[in-house]
Amino acid sequence: MNDKVMLAHGSGGKLSHELIEKAFLPVLGNPLLDRLDDSAVFELEGRLALTTDSYVVNPIFFPGGDIGRLAVCGTVNDLAMCGATPLYLSLALVIEEGLPMEELRRVTASVKKTADEAGVSIVTGDTKVVERGSADRIFINTAGIGRIPQNVNISGANARPGDKVILSGSIGEHGIAVMSQREGLRFSVPVESDCAPLNHLVEEMLAASARINCMRDPTRGGLASTLNEIAGQSGAGIRIEEEKIAVKEAVGAACELLGFDPLYVANEGKLIAVVPPEDAEKVVAAMRRRRYGQEAAIIGEVVADHPGQVVMTTRLGASRIVDMLTGELLPRIC
Repeated sequence: MNDKVMLAHGSGGKLSHELIEKAFLPVLGNPLLDRLDDSAVFELEGRLALTTDSYVVNPIFFPGGDIGRLAVCGTVNDLAMCGATPLYLSLALVIEEGLPMEELRRVTASVKKTADEAGVSIVTGDTKVVERGSADRIFINTAGIGRIPQNVNISGANARPGDKVILSGSIGEHGIAVMSQREGLRFSVPVESDCAPLNHLVEEMLAASARINCMRDPTRGGLASTLNEIAGQSGAGIRIEEEKIAVKEAVGAACELLGFDPLYVANEGKLIAVVPPEDAEKVVAAMRRRRYGQEAAIIGEVVADHPGQVVMTTRLGASRIVDMLTGELLPRIC
């Protein structure tokens, strides 16, 4: 097989089949995908969740991850935020002519490793190749389907005054990791993306409490924008405490240097949960037992005051309105 992707690899002919048989099936193969039908056929029962997302991150490799890991984590996490157990994913790639095959192999291997970590299968997919200059190396689209337990009802509209707001860990790492790689920035302490599949963490949380009202992963727009989305959906206010929100020293220093507020910087391995007060501490304890929830903490609560708004108590004791991000802080971040 040629050492670079050619336009003919997207033709649907022999080279397309060769790409599938040599680059994808040996890595991603499973009984559903190996059939190579136009659709994957499987049986499911009960309530289902379906999501889709596209990934255009630049650069495609960054500290702590790459576009393949990002694509799987993003789709798995979107399902998990509904309380669903992710089961099956599709994988569609738009590849720029000239992409080195070695880079495609690295991305595919990362997809497989991350899918295995999350416990999901890639069961169908598609590959297109476009002319040099018509894309930026590789874009990925994924879709995922998962099953929701009958006793779970999670939505941004369900936040109620008195509920506690839980954050699974420190913020801002993904955005700063991608930006540092893109701009050639070097820090005394390297910053790596937090990109991670959170479905097993969510399983632990739901085992501790089936009454979790809302979960979200604060990706583009960061913690601030995601909390504003929840406040808007529920019609309630949210108050958070600055001193409870963890920001790693290197991330804080990078944000200060670049003029960013960590509250608005993207994350790809963190979640927000809104939980009734009587269950909040046991949910936090359950989260801390998992790898991706060891820094979990209650950072605030849902309130009846200032409906639809997020207000933060600063370290100095003052109050500050935390608005939704306006414009684009970091383009091509996922």
